Amino acid sequence: MLGAGRMKLETFGLLGMLLVLMHTAAACEFGPSPYGSSGIVCRMTKPAALLLNQETAQVVQTAFRNAKFPNITGERSMRLLGKVAYELTNIQVKELSLEQSEVELREADAIHIAIRNVTASFQGTLTYGYAGAWFLRLFHAVDFEIESSIDLQINIDLMCQKDQVAADASDCYLTFHKLTLHLQGDKEPGWLKQLFTDFISFTLKFVLRREVCSEINSLAQMLANFIHELAANFVQDKGIGVDISLASAPLITASYVESYHKGLVWYQNQSAAFGDSGFSPALLPASRMLYFWFSQHVLSSLASAAFLDQRLQGTITGHQLQALFGAAQSEAQRQAVQKIFQGSSYNDSVARVWSLAQPRISLQPQGAVVESLVAAEISIFPAGEQPRVVLYMEKEVTVTIRAAYADKKLLLHPSEPRIEFRVLRCTADPSGSDPSLRSFLQSLISQAGIPEVTSRIEEALTSLMNSKGLHLFEIRNPEIITRQGYVLVQLDFSFPRHLLLDFLQDKL
Repeated sequence: MLGAGRMKLETFGLLGMLLVLMHTAAACEFGPSPYGSSGIVCRMTKPAALLLNQETAQVVQTAFRNAKFPNITGERSMRLLGKVAYELTNIQVKELSLEQSEVELREADAIHIAIRNVTASFQGTLTYGYAGAWFLRLFHAVDFEIESSIDLQINIDLMCQKDQVAADASDCYLTFHKLTLHLQGDKEPGWLKQLFTDFISFTLKFVLRREVCSEINSLAQMLANFIHELAANFVQDKGIGVDISLASAPLITASYVESYHKGLVWYQNQSAAFGDSGFSPALLPASRMLYFWFSQHVLSSLASAAFLDQRLQGTITGHQLQALFGAAQSEAQRQAVQKIFQGSSYNDSVARVWSLAQPRISLQPQGAVVESLVAAEISIFPAGEQPRVVLYMEKEVTVTIRAAYADKKLLLHPSEPRIEFRVLRCTADPSGSDPSLRSFLQSLISQAGIPEVTSRIEEALTSLMNSKGLHLFEIRNPEIITRQGYVLVQLDFSFPRHLLLDFLQDKL
């Protein structure tokens, strides 16, 4: 093989991202509804494909520089000279340049990549010998240099294997515009050079075609698996994950590629199916580079899994408590704070907040409407006394949240919530006859409590996404848009080149 390094070529930047998005129906069975079982949909448009294709030049050069080329041998019978044999060894790339790379999305589930004017020079050692008439035997070794100019065309067919993308890049062609052999630095024509150019030319072209295309085909599947693993890792954390296996055949047009994924949330190796997701390709525009469509079911299932995994709870202590309750402005509010804490300092107090039931999420044009039954309690730890709960409450909270992404951080903007107390017990007001306490708590929850919880969720989700590598991408003008029953994320981006180069270095 042209070395594990071969022109692992071109497909790289472009192919790696595109292949994970799609497959053909040839090897997988799908339900009767083309999109109904899709919880997540991804659309990559032609501008994104063009951008990724720009990365191929650097990847091609990296692959060539790290290639370990095989020895090339051959022999031929010559009149008077007898049998002439040759071997090209120690082949290395001396120079390499790539002038142009183009990509085209075709309707028949194919990606066409054309790489033009790949100029490469190779150097090594030519050992040749011939057994002539009258038992004359001569053997020589000379340095050589090969100058070549090549066009490469690849048609990539997409298939589904084990519910994920597989690629067939065997439809691969190399066109040689130039293939010149120079011996010992002599670039003038001579009988020896002409003799071996004729011999070697056919063999070298055959080897390049075979090995280059074989490596491209192999790398195409490696890249598909690599990107699939990255994506699968991105949507799982500990015991919670999302099934991104393919739910339907892709849609490929001249302007975009669209893929459909099941989006079933699993928790402790269990997941639940859902009905028609309501997706239609008409829901997505094509003006931006990348789109992700999520059904309401996916987000609701994630919230339920987080609840079951006891992630929807938190503790507030010390200065955080002081920041919450120290904002009391009026005399009535300050008196309410005194009643709650009974003279204890914030450093001797702890507040716990947790969800009593699975949150209900409804996606609407104004945002994600979240309904949750929440409990909160405050305990104090007086010196020399047993800890005691001084406040306990249960409340039904309904809040609409709009999300955004900026400066590599997730931002959540809650609206004015609707709060309904179910239970409210305070040791300083056991009869519940003090309306100012309820009023203060309602104001505190609205103005400080929910923003505090939202801020913590922002930090946790941003940290989780960055741990998966999202911060490595340069995301431009991201928008998170909610509609009836789904949320749409649309953005432009720059691909982190080093991810592909690191992948290549591991494989070379």
